[in-house]
Amino acid sequence: MSRVGLKPIALPDKVKLNISNGSVAVEGPKGKLDLDLPKGVSVAEEDGQVVVSRASELREHRALHGTVRSLINNMITGVTDGFVKELEIQGVGMRAAVKGQALDLALGKSHPILHPIPSELTVSVADNTKIKVEGIDKQMVGQFAAEVRSFYPPEPYKGKGVRYAGERVRRKEGKSVAK
Repeated sequence: MSRVGLKPIALPDKVKLNISNGSVAVEGPKGKLDLDLPKGVSVAEEDGQVVVSRASELREHRALHGTVRSLINNMITGVTDGFVKELEIQGVGMRAAVKGQALDLALGKSHPILHPIPSELTVSVADNTKIKVEGIDKQMVGQFAAEVRSFYPPEPYKGKGVRYAGERVRRKEGKSVAK
């Protein structure tokens, strides 16, 4: 039994919800998002709340029930407030800059890395080492931040690399000299 799927979603006044032909469209002050509903899951709007229900108790329908509810909740949050991921670069000579529609990363490799920025996202760089990714689609914001981090994940010996803001990196002890 999905505990998440049973919770109704409060619909803010400034958000419009359109349900038609197996898809849900959410429009708010920051933009518009849509989702194709899987078979066996239905969505209804009742008294300013969004209710997600499933067709049967099949394992597949139970699994999708809470997932669809969370996706719709994230869509509503995205079009009202948006999502933000912040990254930090640590290491001597490592820096980032936005050049047009690409993020230019100098991460100690023999070449600069130009990572294209999707048109739905806003990326800004402060102090050459702090990257801020903003957008209305939670999955897209998280995926872009994960791709940037994957170019040079933080290493455990000196702590150099790209990390999420506030991420703790467990440090390892280096080699010890035997006497």
